[in-house]
Amino acid sequence: MIKPFLILQLRPEDTLADNEYEAFLRYGNLEVSDTHRIRLEKDGLPKLDLRNSSGVIVGGSPFCFSDNPSKKTAQQKKIELALQKLVRQIVDDDFPFLGACYGLSVLAFCLGGVVSKEKYAENAEAVTIRLQTAAKTDVLTKDLPSSFRAFVGHKESCQSVPPGAVLLASSDACPVHMIRSGKNVYGTQFHPELDSEGLGLRILAYKNLGYFPPQDAKKLVHAALQENITIPMQILERFVGHY
Repeated sequence: MIKPFLILQLRPEDTLADNEYEAFLRYGNLEVSDTHRIRLEKDGLPKLDLRNSSGVIVGGSPFCFSDNPSKKTAQQKKIELALQKLVRQIVDDDFPFLGACYGLSVLAFCLGGVVSKEKYAENAEAVTIRLQTAAKTDVLTKDLPSSFRAFVGHKESCQSVPPGAVLLASSDACPVHMIRSGKNVYGTQFHPELDSEGLGLRILAYKNLGYFPPQDAKKLVHAALQENITIPMQILERFVGHY
């Protein structure tokens, strides 16, 4: 029997959380029975034995990891502390992990990197991702096109490659888009699960959260629908298949 993948989510909105989860299933070639889904903002993080999982996938969130603690709710602080403890264990054990967007922020912080809103934010749209030299031999990225389109949307960014990590991908506006720690721990700033429909839902739900001017929401949704995003999903599929 294959051990399930642990999918940790941090989206308070049910519609968006369900859409994200369904995308992880669809593009990861997973069945519901192949996963153990936890809504951290609803259920918290229970005591876990990683040996019971094939790997851990962490999605994005409207939370910003780098926000001033005084602006964070008690719930958010509790989730962050629990998630940091788990990710540090994952790094120490080199346990299979794929963290997207917010998941990258937590990973970078646990590796000793700097996550902030100082530079490298990107609008809610498709950007061109360029693979770096190390990606040519990595199990998740080898033989992929040297550049591809992916959906992004983030106010905070990893300001430089964290100590000991390997840079796998960048964009023109954001130098740290995909990293690997050890052999099995990955983080992406772009969303490997996100298609046009999913981005449209997030744009409309988060239009007043500072990702972009609210009046641009309809224009951004229209632009998203013109994109045909496929390569990022192959990275998610490869992660699931490999582990």
